[in-house]
Amino acid sequence: MREHFFRRNSVKKIPFFVSLLAFVTCFSLSINTYADGLESVISDGHSHEDIKRGERFFKGLLPFERANASCVSCHNLKQVDTLNWNPSAMDIALKYVDKDFESFQSTVLNPVGVKMEASHTSFNISEEDLRTVKIYLDDLVHTGVPTPKPTYYNLILFLFLGLIITWAIVELIFIRKIKLKFIPLILLLGAFGWQVKMIVTDAIRLGRQENYAPDQPIKFSHKVHAGDNGIDCLYCHTTAEHSKSAGIPATNLCMNCHVLIREGTNSGKFEIAKVVDAAENGKPIEWKRIHNLPDHVYFNHAVHVGSGKLDCMQCHGPVEEMDIMEQHSDLSMGWCVNCHRDTEVDFGNNGYYEHYVQLHEDLKSGAIDSVKAADIGANDCMRCHY
Repeated sequence: MREHFFRRNSVKKIPFFVSLLAFVTCFSLSINTYADGLESVISDGHSHEDIKRGERFFKGLLPFERANASCVSCHNLKQVDTLNWNPSAMDIALKYVDKDFESFQSTVLNPVGVKMEASHTSFNISEEDLRTVKIYLDDLVHTGVPTPKPTYYNLILFLFLGLIITWAIVELIFIRKIKLKFIPLILLLGAFGWQVKMIVTDAIRLGRQENYAPDQPIKFSHKVHAGDNGIDCLYCHTTAEHSKSAGIPATNLCMNCHVLIREGTNSGKFEIAKVVDAAENGKPIEWKRIHNLPDHVYFNHAVHVGSGKLDCMQCHGPVEEMDIMEQHSDLSMGWCVNCHRDTEVDFGNNGYYEHYVQLHEDLKSGAIDSVKAADIGANDCMRCHY
């Protein structure tokens, strides 16, 4: 009797715990959404209605009958995976937040430059409505662009698999209602195996950021510079041959070209103006680093580029085809080790390797036909971890 009572109540409790978990998850999401809404502030004494109206005009929700494209169709609010040459909404907001409405109106309705004229020539909006757009952009500086909500799919799936495992264990040990015992056993093993797979996959990804392509302060295209214009990598990254880091080009180096080139074919004047402004005001451009290695890993560009004579694209991929620069390889230890095993060293005509006397003799005698990086100690643990 006691065993029957326990089984019956255990079955009843399982749906209760599932419902409780779902309620807690939904409640947490609701609280986060409400908190995000509270972060929005009314700026500079303007009404909330003015800000919302300006936002609707910017996003193309107003007017209902319009002949022009919406502002957001060119000036994106969120990061996109393809290069949008037009300045983002936040770029425009930051540029005009301290300027009066007349300056903003003149730029929008009387555009200067080939690129901007093509987009704004037929643009038509009333002064009152454009003023609300300016109010919305000013408020955007204070509130910031809405951040993407985090996704909980993996967490929910992991918890759901945990519930399946719990139910299967309870069924196999206590309830024992299902006659075909292999059914809960298969569910138990399958759910547990899937959880292990999720943990292992996420653990392997720790510290790796393949395809990482952050928004940069200036929309710089390697395709335009290294591809279309054929600028050599070492012209900009001047320290790659003799320093640990490849280096980020100084603003003055950019001005070697942009002292004359003030308007890009694709980008117009807005992005190049950021470079000019940084050079004239002595403010460094805060580029975001893309290729990162863990702190316990030592990497030296001089050894690979200067001594090893490797081409940049061997590690960084087809940079000359990238409008948006991204991390091409995962830069894992396995990737480095395999490269050392497969890469032939430019051994015969390279003074850096003159002291490898025996290997030079073996090459001349035909005992070996090539020297790989691993043959000269590239895979020695102490080379990268010391």
